[in-house]
Amino acid sequence: MAPAELALESTLQNVLDAKDLRWIFCGGKGGVGKTTTSCSLAVQLAKVRDSVLLISTDPAHNLSDAFSQKFGKEATLVNGFNNLYAMEIDPTSSIREMVLQADQNGAMGTIMQDLAFAIPGIDEAMGFAEIMKHVKSMEFSVIVFDTAPTGHTLRFLSFPSVLEKALAKLSTLSGRFGPMMNQMMGMMGMGGEGGNPTEDMFGKLEQMRGVITEVNTQFKDPDKTTFICVCISEFLSLYETERLIQELTAYEIDTHCIVVNQLLFPKPGTNCEHCSVRNAMQLKYLDEIHDLYGEDFHVVKMPLLTEEVRGVEKIKSFSEMLIKPYEPPK
Repeated sequence: MAPAELALESTLQNVLDAKDLRWIFCGGKGGVGKTTTSCSLAVQLAKVRDSVLLISTDPAHNLSDAFSQKFGKEATLVNGFNNLYAMEIDPTSSIREMVLQADQNGAMGTIMQDLAFAIPGIDEAMGFAEIMKHVKSMEFSVIVFDTAPTGHTLRFLSFPSVLEKALAKLSTLSGRFGPMMNQMMGMMGMGGEGGNPTEDMFGKLEQMRGVITEVNTQFKDPDKTTFICVCISEFLSLYETERLIQELTAYEIDTHCIVVNQLLFPKPGTNCEHCSVRNAMQLKYLDEIHDLYGEDFHVVKMPLLTEEVRGVEKIKSFSEMLIKPYEPPK
């Protein structure tokens, strides 16, 4: 275990103090409290930043449930705040909307949609690009991402190359089949004055690639971006966190904070055998976390509560423990 004098502060105060941070990701295995952590961090950031945007890119959106308020594709002010906004986006729906917009008549859109979906990962890549384009047009001082479970989160790192391949493939297809498609559209009376939908879509792809490449450059700047790993003190979650940290390091994305949720703090003299056994197991993996990361990471320990963290007031209360270490009642 890292000596006490070497261990970093067990809070996320360092994230609040980093005034140049623009992108903050909260990620980890499913069911470890990513949404609660990202909501709590966003609440704390709202105290020190001009404007904060919290985005869920997890198809199983939980922000609405956490704040007991309905959010959608547009940034909505969270009740009780004047500078905290939230939105929920389904990345995979963006490409469908884009293809349909490229061709209002539908027939050409169906063909292009089939072509686009033939490229592995293109739906997520373009969905992510659409999100980034949308977000970049807004003026928020910091953006917090409540991400999908680990595997999906890591895939955004490969999106620029996926889009490059998509552009090359669509360019080839456009050159090969473009004249035939245009001829067919002319025969069906679909040419109109709307221009060439194939070119429209290709142009939009090119535009998106520029956005996502620029954003990816920012992601590799530790002053602009950090990734907060969220886990619980169990073997599978610890294993997933190790894999996540290795991947982030390989892609040069900064990560120096780990939030460990759902920790048990049994009262002294308790007769609960279940509590004692789980506490012993958690302490074992907590020691491993400190051994592995104690010198380089801020390890934040969060308690398992007796009630759900739902609603603005409970999130505010829970968020305080990210900044001031939890002290179990004596």
